[in-house]
Amino acid sequence: MSISLSSLILLPIWISMAQIQQGGPDESEKTTALKDLLSRIDLDELMKKDEPPLDFPDTLEGFEYAFNEKGQLRHIKTGEPFVFNYREDLHRWNQKRYEALGEIITKYVYELLEKDCNLKKISIPEGYGVIVLNPNENYIEVEKPKMHVQSSSDSSDEPAEKRERKDKVSKETKKRRDFYEKYRNPQREKEMMQLYIRENGSPEEHAVYVWDHFIAQSAAENVFFVAHSYGGLAFVELMIQREADVKSKVTAVALTDSVHNVWHQEAGKTIREWMRENCCNWVSSSEPLDTSVESMLPDCPRVSAGTDRHELTSWKSFPSIFKFFTEASEAKTSSLKPTLTRRSHRIKHEEL
Repeated sequence: MSISLSSLILLPIWISMAQIQQGGPDESEKTTALKDLLSRIDLDELMKKDEPPLDFPDTLEGFEYAFNEKGQLRHIKTGEPFVFNYREDLHRWNQKRYEALGEIITKYVYELLEKDCNLKKISIPEGYGVIVLNPNENYIEVEKPKMHVQSSSDSSDEPAEKRERKDKVSKETKKRRDFYEKYRNPQREKEMMQLYIRENGSPEEHAVYVWDHFIAQSAAENVFFVAHSYGGLAFVELMIQREADVKSKVTAVALTDSVHNVWHQEAGKTIREWMRENCCNWVSSSEPLDTSVESMLPDCPRVSAGTDRHELTSWKSFPSIFKFFTEASEAKTSSLKPTLTRRSHRIKHEEL
């Protein structure tokens, strides 16, 4: 005979009421029977019995989703955005469905890049390399080990039989409490702890680590940085710790809405001078792209990214960034300095 989850929840209440109404010497026997019943129930297996099979479509059409003319994912029939809780009270199944759809969207985006943008997916040739840093991943989450505390009753003078009975009741109480906690909030089944990644416990540490182990050891003669937001702060910290190495290998640095501060980070005079000559910061601004933007800090020139949205500054300024890199590379070859962004900055400064 199968027991539904709703019956299981109501069962203790029903028995408790019966005990109150009937009373009698068999109350303890009923309680023991209820505890035994609860101890035999495996919550994971119980939830899986009501869970549909993890068999999902392998196309957007199968999921009944499509991208509209604005590039938004919408349901084919209802026109609504994606709904995570497709089935109520089935978080695990909903998560698996979400992941399956995500894999399809990833492939779909690659297809769009090749078909609509006329891009070709190829391997990077040996003469050119790209390194994408991941400064935000500084730790991993693992299950917190359970602490086994020795019962204080072990050292007491209680009879062994009484001590064993108390330990049994304590274990049953904990098991029952864990059972109901797991049911109420299945997403918090385990207590987690953070383990910081060695030598990468912060964005600043990560930047230095990647420099030491990859960039500094590469054969590249022209290294260019694109650093967004906090990435700019991490780059300045890299310069502080590896100034000579960075100056000898890095040709130009493009910052996009960087939050660095040469005063707070205590960057020295030689670093500030190098940044003025080799860096440019495309900041969020409503002004047209490359319009000079004044700064109170004595570091690199600031120009408009052509958008006032922080998260779009990199994308909007890419054409100017790569032009900046090209000029820097040519200037290095001919022992000249790039002039595009600095010229506009100087003109603005002279006007003032």
